Amino acid sequence: MGASLDLALDSTVVVVTGVMASGKSTVAQALAEHLPRSVHVRGDVFRRMIVSGREDLHPEETPEAVAQLRLRHRLSATVADLWAQAGWTAVVQDVILGEYLAEYVAAVRTRPLYVVVLAPRPEVVADREERREKIGYSLWTVEDLDRSLREDTPRIGLWLDNSDQTPEETVAAILADLPTARISD
Repeated sequence: MGASLDLALDSTVVVVTGVMASGKSTVAQALAEHLPRSVHVRGDVFRRMIVSGREDLHPEETPEAVAQLRLRHRLSATVADLWAQAGWTAVVQDVILGEYLAEYVAAVRTRPLYVVVLAPRPEVVADREERREKIGYSLWTVEDLDRSLREDTPRIGLWLDNSDQTPEETVAAILADLPTARISD
């Protein structure tokens, strides 16, 4: 890796988002492993910290579920900012779709900030979901979440159709097109 890439990602935040089973966890981990000083901030950890009273987001949003989602996003944004302030590259991975993506970008104070949206085809997501051990699609359908991604999510950052890519190929595509992922104020 060249020095220019190291400098471009020093003390910054990279957000990797997309629907469930789009490859976020694997790609975020692989991306972090390519960088000299990096951490992988898994947004879902903050949801799983709730011991009782958790309300997951359903297609019919409740005020409490939305409040918990927004809190989870603020927590991961704050953690990412703290890592970046300490000189690390924080690679954040979470499902951040629709209006919540713009809110998340505003919540992250660190600049430069990079946003990568993984957008594989719905049939690829359905196949990945079927083959993995954890179950993400119990409340949502793949089609519903994909529609939210494509119709309601602002077109900011780098959008990648990683349907036919290995995780390494996706990381290479991110690094090759990093300027497109950069969010400017």
